[in-house]
Amino acid sequence: MPAKSKAQQMAAGAALSAKRGDKKAGALKGASRSMYDSMSEKELKDMAHTKQKGKPQHKSKG
Repeated sequence: MPAKSKAQQMAAGAALSAKRGDKKAGALKGASRSMYDSMSEKELKDMAHTKQKGKPQHKSKG
């Protein structure tokens, strides 16, 4: 599933880094922490590798 915003893509990248052991999971906060807990490494990779071009900084509510 592709990321819907740049912020979501960056959070997935942080969670993926922790999943792979490059970053401590305890350092994660907010969305990246919940992604780390609830998503597989493959799901995180798919979301983190989404192109940022044309994506909003944050997903609009609604």
